Amino acid sequence: MHLRDALDDYKRHRDDATRFPGERRTTTGRFSGSDGRLMHVDEDGAIRDCSYPLMGLTGIVRSRFGVRPIDETEPTWFDARRSTQRYEGDTALVVTDHKTDHGVITQYDLTFDEIHVTHVDVSAAEESLDVVAGVGFAPDGRDTRIGQLHHDDAIEFYHAAETDYLASATGFETICSSGLDGFEALLDGTPSTYPRADEEQTSGEDALGGDVCCVLPVENGTATMATLLTRRTDQPREAALDAVRTAAADHNAAALERAANRRAVPFTTEHLHADAIRTDLRVLSALTGQSGLRIAAPEFDPYYAHSGGYGYAWFRDDAETSSFLLDADRQLDLGLDDWHACSAAAYAATQRDDGTWPHRVWAFDGTLAPGWANGRLETDKREDYQADQTASVVAYLAAHGSGNDHHDVVNRALDALDDDLATDGRPIGGENAWEDMTGRFTHTTATVLEAYSAVAATDSDLADRAAEQAAVVYDGLDDLWVEERGIFALREYGPDHDADGELDDRCDSATFALVSAHREHARIGDIDDERLDRLVSHVMTLVDELRHDPDSSAVAGLVRYDGDDWRRREQGHEKIWTVSTAWGAYAAGSLAAMLAEHDDERTEELAATARDLLGLVLPDGPLARDDGSLPEQVFDDGTPDSATPLGWSHALRLATIALLDEYSMLEPHAVVAND
Repeated sequence: MHLRDALDDYKRHRDDATRFPGERRTTTGRFSGSDGRLMHVDEDGAIRDCSYPLMGLTGIVRSRFGVRPIDETEPTWFDARRSTQRYEGDTALVVTDHKTDHGVITQYDLTFDEIHVTHVDVSAAEESLDVVAGVGFAPDGRDTRIGQLHHDDAIEFYHAAETDYLASATGFETICSSGLDGFEALLDGTPSTYPRADEEQTSGEDALGGDVCCVLPVENGTATMATLLTRRTDQPREAALDAVRTAAADHNAAALERAANRRAVPFTTEHLHADAIRTDLRVLSALTGQSGLRIAAPEFDPYYAHSGGYGYAWFRDDAETSSFLLDADRQLDLGLDDWHACSAAAYAATQRDDGTWPHRVWAFDGTLAPGWANGRLETDKREDYQADQTASVVAYLAAHGSGNDHHDVVNRALDALDDDLATDGRPIGGENAWEDMTGRFTHTTATVLEAYSAVAATDSDLADRAAEQAAVVYDGLDDLWVEERGIFALREYGPDHDADGELDDRCDSATFALVSAHREHARIGDIDDERLDRLVSHVMTLVDELRHDPDSSAVAGLVRYDGDDWRRREQGHEKIWTVSTAWGAYAAGSLAAMLAEHDDERTEELAATARDLLGLVLPDGPLARDDGSLPEQVFDDGTPDSATPLGWSHALRLATIALLDEYSMLEPHAVVAND
């Protein structure tokens, strides 16, 4: 996304009640891609790369498709209001049917490796048509100083390191430059039209700039376009041109379906929630970069207009996702051994010398990415650090290895966790999981307890040391109990707050992490009855207090924490978060599993709570989009918002299904929401 796109979006949505102006939303449409290039196909068929965080190449930043009768010059652009979209089976092949005045036009989109193919079938049209494509590339992330090289059937777009290629199986009838409007138009209040209808072009504009408008002749009722992203050092120009031409020539609808099936998610077993499982795997695969690390979500706010960005790998999110995938794989036999090994290798490669992991890194190579919680890399800024990220990685590595497979990495990480542990058994002050507060957080303490307990449960020579620390942290949690509310506090306030040393007694969905931490701790020690009672009280109170069922709405779910005012726009109440709702389901299910081992009569109540919350985020639940994917947040009117799809939510959904399956707690669900 470039500044002109952001300004254009700002003009369109600055007064919108639920859309934040200046963003490039992915709350509509579908995605295609895995382990690298990631393409967003919007409901009107427009394609756009979300690839930079995953492969370090920018590619397509804007596009528009349509058709025109062969004897006319004005195209009919595809319109989302007249289009329907679906995935082909369980694959990442996106099929979009466009209803036009000329008949129904079907568009097929598939991404594989560095290639994306768009195949358009006009055979059902009532007259002879050509396909029109406006496409804008931004090699090296540039919107200026881009060069073009034109061939009969291919175009090269280049700046310095990156070269992007576009090819047509039937060649191009015409190619002309067509970008966004100029400076004067940007400064007025009218949104731009893309592609630009240009009466006047500057000298050389057809060879300079990243945008073209092309006419693709139709042969045998179809036209096919392919694009390829490369670094100049990856392969010679001739080889790249041959590859993109071959991709365009060889992929009709049937060939695309075969290619998509070869790359389909591995899970094929029938299951009560097979559709959710396949969607979760497809999403998590799509968010995986070339390093094996996963971004939080496709980037929708690159100018940090309303957030700090999402197209990065956080070690908290990624390691939690890895742990959920590991557990789910062991229960559902998903065949993800390569995923698990790749994650472990990526964590080993990115650990710092002091045993910690930084705030966030690029998923294409694991190098340090822009962030604000890198206190361990700076001087005297220990509070600008998130210890839960390091703890989450430790918990995964302990679960993945035999105890000694990752010995040196875990040993260094334990040193870092020890260094952060205060004498009262809880981590010193830092940032929270939501990255909007500082203090001594219950969530952070929970992740540290889980990390120590996970290592203590291995056969490593680190086990005894970790067990001693786990016992200290277990006892330290008592200081965070709020008797009058029946919950564990959100945090103990830090020195930057007037209430330094006092408890913040608000409900916080991040504290659901206490359950998995105690479940892990139960493998090495007893959970006393008082603690178990407190966990039950905590989970049930959080579900009750954080649940939000807006009036006159089919939406329901859990908000992030009491008083959360982020991204409300005009809404007065806290917004519902899918990650909080799914986390509540997982925590309730985990607690039910713990209670079942004690023959506790409260087991079924917790299991029912887990099923209810899970139902809200299942593909047919009110918080999921029509393709089954989960946005980070939802407005009270049902409008999805923010990062979409959010990998963490999908990992939690998958883990909850696997957990309830393991303990035979699944049953057809009934979503409870207001009509």
